[in-house]
Amino acid sequence: MLLFMDEPVPDISQLSFEQALGALEEIVQKLESGSVPLDQSITLYERGEALRKHCQARLDSAQQRIERIVTDQSGAAIATQPFDSDG
Repeated sequence: MLLFMDEPVPDISQLSFEQALGALEEIVQKLESGSVPLDQSITLYERGEALRKHCQARLDSAQQRIERIVTDQSGAAIATQPFDSDG
């Protein structure tokens, strides 16, 4: 999924977390290789930053959805609460 100036660029908002992370890893490898011209490196870096933000937003969303099951003294589930809340 390496991006070049003449290739169509997939819409980041349509990518799953796994697809976005894979694309980000490819960009990092390409930039670390040092074989990309400066102008393309800048374009790749910008795309990588957008992918990083997309991945972080997906992770934040998933974390908000995780709930902890609250049990009574007998161990029966009585409620749920956000995972990161005290209690």
